[in-house]
Amino acid sequence: MGQTITLTVNGVRRSVEVEDGERLIDVLRERLGLTGTKRGCDDGSCGACVVVVDGKAERSCLFLAAKADGREVRTIEGMADGRALHPVQEAMIEAGAVQCGYCIPGIVMELDALFSRQPDAPDEAIVEALARHLCRCTGYEAILEGARLARRKLAERRPA
Repeated sequence: MGQTITLTVNGVRRSVEVEDGERLIDVLRERLGLTGTKRGCDDGSCGACVVVVDGKAERSCLFLAAKADGREVRTIEGMADGRALHPVQEAMIEAGAVQCGYCIPGIVMELDALFSRQPDAPDEAIVEALARHLCRCTGYEAILEGARLARRKLAERRPA
């Protein structure tokens, strides 16, 4: 037996019927067509499915859809402003941290949540956040460099 939940996804209020035990990743990908959130391990260990829920990075493969009722969810599709990429996205590209692109949406969402909470996050906090993600293509040095560049880009945009 299901229930109807209402959540705000990328700034748009949405109502959707969810089944008992259904996960947020399935609602996002299958019901709402937001396929930028990637399915990887289905056990929370790879980070490919990370989205931001009420400002916090969450693994959507473990997050029950019913818990998203009344909450704000941001996916990779909600990062760009029209055709202008978000600074975290720009930084990942500029640092050469994007290869196949499978893990990067989750990493971008993790960094977005981190820098929203802690704009001047030290390298240790960045490394800790990135440790929750697996990447088989790029290598972690480029991703760390992208994160550092994103931190600088975001700082440049903050009012003095």
